[in-house]
Amino acid sequence: MKNLQKGDKKLLNAWAFYDWANSVYTLTIASAVFPIFYEALFAKRDHYIDVFGMHLKNSALISFITAMAFLFVSFMSPLLSGVADYVGNKKSFMKFFCYLGATSCIGLYWFDLDNIYIGLAFYFLGLIGFWGSLVFYNSYLPDIAFEEQQDSISAKGYSLGYIGSVILLIINLAMIMKPKLFGITGSDGEAAMKAMRYSFVMVGVWWIVFSQYTYYYLPNGRKNNNEKLTRSTIFNGFNELKKVWALLKQNIPLKRYLGGFFVSSMAVQTVLLVATYFGAQEIQWESKEESTIGLIVSILLIQIIAVAGAILTSKGSAKFGNIPTLIVINAIWVVFCVIVYFIYLPIHFYIAATIAGFVMGGIQALSRSTYSKLLPETEDTASFFSFYDVAEKIGIVIGMCVYGIIDQITGSSRSAIVILGIFFVTAIFLLRRIPKKAL
Repeated sequence: MKNLQKGDKKLLNAWAFYDWANSVYTLTIASAVFPIFYEALFAKRDHYIDVFGMHLKNSALISFITAMAFLFVSFMSPLLSGVADYVGNKKSFMKFFCYLGATSCIGLYWFDLDNIYIGLAFYFLGLIGFWGSLVFYNSYLPDIAFEEQQDSISAKGYSLGYIGSVILLIINLAMIMKPKLFGITGSDGEAAMKAMRYSFVMVGVWWIVFSQYTYYYLPNGRKNNNEKLTRSTIFNGFNELKKVWALLKQNIPLKRYLGGFFVSSMAVQTVLLVATYFGAQEIQWESKEESTIGLIVSILLIQIIAVAGAILTSKGSAKFGNIPTLIVINAIWVVFCVIVYFIYLPIHFYIAATIAGFVMGGIQALSRSTYSKLLPETEDTASFFSFYDVAEKIGIVIGMCVYGIIDQITGSSRSAIVILGIFFVTAIFLLRRIPKKAL
């Protein structure tokens, strides 16, 4: 169809709708159903498996695979952003990673321990597909929206993603709890596992089907110049990161802030990614059914309270300042990590999820806005935020590796969570070194 003009409401809504399409991945695969399914597979194996020539704990294994995926993405993103700036078929790239991620989710239907390598490959490729498509999705924003429209349409996308993912997760939860109502046969345990496998297929189908609305209206993209795609253009993203790194030496407040952000984000993202695995292994649920419901409800609780946490944190920063508020939030995270070591009952886990949700939303929202305020006067904000995103992903790599190593050595997720508390203490120290006049 004919390309719509920049700022057109149809075009803006179509762009934002991709969040509705792809956010089901983060909630169902990364946070809720897949971790529960993965744990259930190991019910008769005492959480261990021989893989890659090693005897690994299941939660350590998935931590290492996740870290590898984010390491790949952290190097791939600058390459893709460089291509996105110069090649006029961004939509094709976006589609490729979308379909890679979606078909990998469908492939998780066949995930089992007898074919563990194939299953882990689908999990790995799902992560690559999701984050790869986001590189091109995000790069569309300045192309389809005027500056004054960008904040509101970005927020709309976030809201659509939250609503869509919660709707599908509730449907999946109903399938898992009452599989016979959906025509899923077998014993209670077998039917529930089948329902989880079907939920992976539903995520892939949902992602592909609803993304078509976005692709129908999005333009193919446009070249910013008439140059050919060369080595220099491909590596343009890395060159921009080098420029930002050089500029940081001249901006002490921003440099020190990024150090604190890197360490705290490392721990925050790791907690979010391993929360379900911790709950499945360390909490004394009365039954598998209670465990499944409890873990999914806890993830939903974190999602909902994170929104309230972001709002309250913004009010706190307006009154007390960004850096003091971030220091307090990191201090709460330290207490959280210590408390989690001693929790065993479901009610304790719900309380921990409430605390995590509150400080999760607060620290994520405030970290990005604080970074924005500390940026120097420049029109090249894209390069600075690309650096921010890469730093966040590398932080996840380190956090997941540390968690996996401690979990593997000690055989306990509790010890790993406590170690993450040290990261928050370090972040507090680094944030306190930021000059008070900076913010």
